[in-house]
Amino acid sequence: MERKTFALGDIVQMKKPHPCGTNAWKVIRMGADIRIKCTGCDHSVLIPRLEFERKMKKVLVQAHPENQDQQG
Repeated sequence: MERKTFALGDIVQMKKPHPCGTNAWKVIRMGADIRIKCTGCDHSVLIPRLEFERKMKKVLVQAHPENQDQQG
């Protein structure tokens, strides 16, 4: 199975929505643990990296999209 890629500042969708009804989270800390903040109510959660990768569905918005058309 391919490993999911995400970066600091990305907005991600989790498999289950937050109790406030929003299913968009911003990645605000990366390391052995990932801290995400709900974009609806600003509640933050600290999740171990492996658990986060299992529960993340997809990246909705990339913070720094890669420009692949640039050649250098």
